[in-house]
Amino acid sequence: MCASRVSRLFDPDCKRCPRLSGFLEQVAREHPHYHAAPVPAFGDARARLLIVGLAPGMHGANRTGRPFTGDYAGILLYQTLYDFGFGTRPVSEAADDGLRLRNCRISNAVKCLPPQNKPETAEIRACNGFLRAELETLPAGAVVLALGKIAHDAVLRAHAIPLSAHRFAHAAEHGLERHLLLDSYHCSRYNTQTRRLTPEMFRAVVARARALIDSTD
Repeated sequence: MCASRVSRLFDPDCKRCPRLSGFLEQVAREHPHYHAAPVPAFGDARARLLIVGLAPGMHGANRTGRPFTGDYAGILLYQTLYDFGFGTRPVSEAADDGLRLRNCRISNAVKCLPPQNKPETAEIRACNGFLRAELETLPAGAVVLALGKIAHDAVLRAHAIPLSAHRFAHAAEHGLERHLLLDSYHCSRYNTQTRRLTPEMFRAVVARARALIDSTD
């Protein structure tokens, strides 16, 4: 992939959002061994399943440099991806642990850690161009799995589709121009511990993504 294309997909030195870049500088001082920088997508460059989360977690992706790695949110995600043949291992521990994703890539609506895990609307918009470029790499018929409403809305913005055109709902499916958007509640500690999202519910969504991809092989 050419350098110009990579720069559209991700900028490791991005400073577009003063609040976020300032917060990362603070975190880097307090935790000098953390990644504490924008977190790139992880997985197969030719994937037909793109999973979009919210943003890096403080002691997860912000620490390890890999989405959903090192904190509670990744436990259910990576186990389920492994169970459905998308991953080579059921646990993601570190960016250099040897785990590979097959026909799957994981990204975030916002590449930088936000304070209290709450990005502002302007920050989501500022990061949306990276997601747009990433979506353009997907083949026709690819599935985009949005984890939570913020990710769902970010995908619609990246397609220049009004948010009112497709409402977020768990397990909902939305036909977009070249892709299918599939929704799930985010696999956060809060959602899983309150049973808003059960393992069975999440497995059903990933099973649906697997079936959709397999049906177009």
